[in-house]
Amino acid sequence: MTLYPKLIMDALATVVYPGTKKNIVESEMVADNLRIDGMHVSFSIIFPRDTDPFLKSTLKAAEAAIHYHISKDVDVEISTEFKSQPRPEPDKLLPQVKNIIAVSSGKGGVGKSTVAANLAIALAKLGYKIGLLDTDIFGPSMPKMFGVENERPYAEQIEGRDLIIPVEKYGVKLLSIGFFVNPTTATLWRGGMASNALKQLIADANWGELDYFILDTPPGTSDIHLTLLQTLSITGAVIVSTPQNVALADARKGIDMYRNDKVNVPILGLVENMAWFTPEELPNNRYYIFGKDGCKKLAEEMQVPLLAQIPIVQSIRECGDDGHPAALDSESIVGQSFLSFAQAVVTVTRRRNATMPKTHRVDVNKK
Repeated sequence: MTLYPKLIMDALATVVYPGTKKNIVESEMVADNLRIDGMHVSFSIIFPRDTDPFLKSTLKAAEAAIHYHISKDVDVEISTEFKSQPRPEPDKLLPQVKNIIAVSSGKGGVGKSTVAANLAIALAKLGYKIGLLDTDIFGPSMPKMFGVENERPYAEQIEGRDLIIPVEKYGVKLLSIGFFVNPTTATLWRGGMASNALKQLIADANWGELDYFILDTPPGTSDIHLTLLQTLSITGAVIVSTPQNVALADARKGIDMYRNDKVNVPILGLVENMAWFTPEELPNNRYYIFGKDGCKKLAEEMQVPLLAQIPIVQSIRECGDDGHPAALDSESIVGQSFLSFAQAVVTVTRRRNATMPKTHRVDVNKK
């Protein structure tokens, strides 16, 4: 049997690439380096990126097509090329980011995302370069809080890599899975799919130079938290809780997760959200509807700073729903409280960096 290029290309034209729904020849994925030496055939297949989920299956299908349509005696050698350069090694991710702050809570409903959004905006108003990543894959809320639900981030090729360009608003670079999924449909993904999507938002985005990279994490302790801890060297965590005992019990679990020997991420401090209710018509009155100073007492117990006590004010909710977070209004009492909170985060982060070693990523392979 004599092998010739058209015979090989005709066989490869039967291999459909799931990413384009076209065959690999029509998709221009077969490189122009086809070599034939007797019964030995070598060539390359070009994939969009090194993390392509269809890479292995496409390589097997290409080899099987040649064996099926030509002969099982053909010795097939396939190499891979990538349009986009491979991701940097994990330890070299985000080289221009100075501080990575995880905003966490032990349970849902304590206003963690509201705190994270206003922290990012307040830090930007203080003159810092800020990025905000909504890491809640199953309940993203940042697009609505920033009033950018209809935005669709695009990718640009930068230094040989296709990178997502974050949405920018209020001086904050923002990404969320909410930009890429139907907002009215539940995201039914297994843990591995969610983790891979999160890694893309971190590693395959052009975050550029940042003073603070804020991570709005999901409530509780989950696969998403482990993915973040394995992917990034987190500078420190800010724990958000309400004053009530049920929330404080879960906040303890969140603190314990970061303080675990294998994780060892410093707790920068606690934020007591919904600390008291002040009606607009009675600005001097405080009603402690969820209990008084619960988070303050927990901070003393855990020997960490209490960074802020944020009251329940109707305008905070309204501003978040309207895509215009309260921290934007520097003249209001609420806006001032978020600016003070942001300054406290800057202070404790500087102290942490001056007195403690750099945090290392969690290595699950270490015993």
